[in-house]
Amino acid sequence: MNGFRGGFGGGFGGANLGQLMKQAQKMQQDIENAKKEIVETEFKSNVSGGLVEAVMMGDRTLKSIKIKPEIVDPDDVEMIEDLVCASINDVLSQIREMEEEKLPQMPI
Repeated sequence: MNGFRGGFGGGFGGANLGQLMKQAQKMQQDIENAKKEIVETEFKSNVSGGLVEAVMMGDRTLKSIKIKPEIVDPDDVEMIEDLVCASINDVLSQIREMEEEKLPQMPI
């Protein structure tokens, strides 16, 4: 015989494997909870002193855009467009930051 006894060899006993499985299940549950928290979180932009405000949910659904009337200038629509873009990019950045904080980084 070749001395092979089956099983997992390399020091992995049944108790250790069971513990690893429990840890993996807990990690998966923690990830799911974090994803749910992010999706349900409302993010608001904080650029341009509140002249333009974007509100977005964590699933990147745009909820609202508010524009203060005092910045509406028919001769300078480009400024409003720039502020809207900056506001949306700000909330997207906040979502990315929360995802990086709450979700484990997976190797590519």
